[in-house]
Amino acid sequence: MGKIEFTRNYSDLSTNQGFQFEFYCDRCGSGFRTRFQPSTLGTVSSALDAASSLFGGVLGRAADLGERARSATWEKAHDVAFVKAMEELKPDFIQCSRCSSWVCRISCWNTKKGLCKACAPDLGVEMAAAQASRTVEEIWAHSKMAEEDREMLKEKSWREGARATCPACNAPLAAKVKFCPECGAKIQTESHCTQCGAKLSPGIKFCAECGAKVGGS
Repeated sequence: MGKIEFTRNYSDLSTNQGFQFEFYCDRCGSGFRTRFQPSTLGTVSSALDAASSLFGGVLGRAADLGERARSATWEKAHDVAFVKAMEELKPDFIQCSRCSSWVCRISCWNTKKGLCKACAPDLGVEMAAAQASRTVEEIWAHSKMAEEDREMLKEKSWREGARATCPACNAPLAAKVKFCPECGAKIQTESHCTQCGAKLSPGIKFCAECGAKVGGS
């Protein structure tokens, strides 16, 4: 037997009882498993092991000799089974000339481009995915804002300011209110200049710090 060609995308499931291999795609991980090929050598080895445990002595030494002979013969049979498995499943895989990955033809190979889909994605699939992503973005961007939140975002609300807790009892305030729902304390709201942020006194028309008109643009 000449050189045995092999790749990294396989698993050897062989045992003393027979041979079995799995070959899988480097890109998606799916693949194929060969059917289990029983080994007659495994049956002979089991018989020798049983005889050795029962009788020992001469039969025990015979089992040792059989094990050494079985090992070399089993390796040869294993090589034959491996080559057969590769020949059986190789048509289902192809190596990308750009990234050298072995990929499955059914899902990860772009026949039109002659490259794997990691190197040459399917444009139809990518377009569908991009459109779906954009649709989700549009849904979030145009989702209807709750009326209460919309009211809080009005310019008047920002100018008046709001408190998160009651200044008297520190109870949380879910919205802008005039009196605390827990202790009844009056919630003093403060106004600030939209230009410089300075605190504004009630009733003034211009900011005392920067001269900006209060309530105007």
